[in-house]
Amino acid sequence: MADTATGPRARRVLRVLEEKLSPTLIELVDDSHRHAGHLDRPRGPQAGATETHLQLVVVSDAFEGLSRVARSRLVHKLLDAEFGDGLHALALTLKTPAEAVR
Repeated sequence: MADTATGPRARRVLRVLEEKLSPTLIELVDDSHRHAGHLDRPRGPQAGATETHLQLVVVSDAFEGLSRVARSRLVHKLLDAEFGDGLHALALTLKTPAEAVR
């Protein structure tokens, strides 16, 4: 992955996911610079938003027994406030510890 995200949104995302998922590994990359101009004339809380496109890798026991779709839904629900405040895209890699060692 590229450079680790360190901005205010990244810190909030990491705090929520660490608290709720107790991950054994978490990596977050801000890919927003590759999508400059992607959002034409954002409105509301998205106006002037930064950290709009993130790549996320999480390894957690919380994903045990969940399908890929259920894992994605869980993470999206946990980050719902961020999506409401300008987060536009989130590329996800979500694994259990056993899946991560394969």
